[in-house]
Amino acid sequence: MTPLTGTRPPASSLPPPRLAAARDGLARVTAALAVAAGAASAARRADGPLPAGTPAAVLAAAAAALGPARLPDRGLGTDRALRLLAGVLAEHGIDLAHPWAAAHLQPPPLTVAVAADALAGAGNASLDTYDSGACALAVERWVVGVLAGLAGLGERADGVLTPGGSLSNLMALLLARDATAHRRGLDVRRHGVAALPGPVVFCSELAHFSTHRACAALGLGEAAVHPLPVDARRRMRPDALAAALDALGPDRTPVAVVATAGTTDFGTVDPLPQIAGIAAARGLWLHVDAAYGFGALFSERLAGRLAGLELADSVTLDLHKTGWQPAAAGALLVADPAAFAALEREVAYLNPADDAEAGYDGLLGRSLQTTRRADAVKAAATFLAYGRTGLGRLVDTCHDLARHAERRVRGEPDLELVGPAELTTVVFRHRGTRPGTADALNAALRRHLLESGAALVGRTMARTGGPGTRPRVCLKLTLLNPAATPADIDGLLDAVLDAGRTCAPLLEEDAA
Repeated sequence: MTPLTGTRPPASSLPPPRLAAARDGLARVTAALAVAAGAASAARRADGPLPAGTPAAVLAAAAAALGPARLPDRGLGTDRALRLLAGVLAEHGIDLAHPWAAAHLQPPPLTVAVAADALAGAGNASLDTYDSGACALAVERWVVGVLAGLAGLGERADGVLTPGGSLSNLMALLLARDATAHRRGLDVRRHGVAALPGPVVFCSELAHFSTHRACAALGLGEAAVHPLPVDARRRMRPDALAAALDALGPDRTPVAVVATAGTTDFGTVDPLPQIAGIAAARGLWLHVDAAYGFGALFSERLAGRLAGLELADSVTLDLHKTGWQPAAAGALLVADPAAFAALEREVAYLNPADDAEAGYDGLLGRSLQTTRRADAVKAAATFLAYGRTGLGRLVDTCHDLARHAERRVRGEPDLELVGPAELTTVVFRHRGTRPGTADALNAALRRHLLESGAALVGRTMARTGGPGTRPRVCLKLTLLNPAATPADIDGLLDAVLDAGRTCAPLLEEDAA
């Protein structure tokens, strides 16, 4: 490899640039992908969803395969570079298509979505301006229209694609903050959040941590978040919300209520109609974080669980969860497009007023991002290819797998069910072999499965007793592989039990 400080080769000896956007570019992309696919198939591991070994060993092996971390003076060429990277990813990476990959809300993406993502990458459109994106703008508007229709937000509803739920929640609370300030005759963009006294954002104690991060980033402070208790089904208690609002003093400003439609661990959906009624009576912005649960709307069986979503002011959703898209494919929907006024900007080199009036405008005023890739292309391809019925079948299949896992856990004396299959997750734990060792055993057996490369199982903390009891270490299956079978789930739970039998004596030796 020629050192960076060495003599550069003459321009005539360099390979010509191969541009994906050229007339024959997509043909070249297809050929390059075929090369990468062959290398990946040759390097793919025979067993297990992840490479065996400690994290340090696996990462070191991947780094060694890539070679020294310096930019080569002369490149390897397209085919050799792709073969190298495809081999590294296949041998040392995660195989989400393996039926025992069940740790996170991270599905194996659909082929049509991956292919369409390559189309979007080849075009390299940006959604901020017409002359950066052109028809990609129409594709995103179409996808937003489909999603808003599914949510039932009304004819005026609007939205924007985002990198994911965390940024969607941040944007929703930004819109809520500014809407609250506007109603009070305040301008937080000019004068800062100090103009908004004692801001409060309500959510359940199981709300996603991005709510806290968003409040910190927006200057409201994490202390503005007021977590509310949940009921026996792990849903926000509307009575607790009403009581908390009644208890607010005149020096506090309620900004928003954040309800969750599909908690990360349990898939539970807060009682949206009751929460919406309380928020509407108080003139409060209602945001629904449906990053996980929105996909239930594809299913006739499960769609009713999101009743009340149509009453929200804003909705977060992630199609890279129960939509089988490659990340990133999130979205923020709003019932009233006027809410986006907080994000509008006129920039001389992007969207001058006279260009905008002539129709040469983009979606700069819909996002905190400027350059923003055409992620809607893969979603559009998936919607067109599968339709609601096809996507609903994928959701129902994964829900059936979760219900099978729930039944199996209930029938195992060594396992304890903690959270049943509301959507596609099941939370459980190994009961342990000796008093006081269950937490350590559940943590150890999961790491044993990870280090062996045999299975990807999630981990969380949850109360297994009543309110006020100490959270315990639990295991979680997140089942988003519609190609998996009940037999695969049985095998995965057998692996968990085997790992428990392996790890329990080791923990007893350590305790002795």
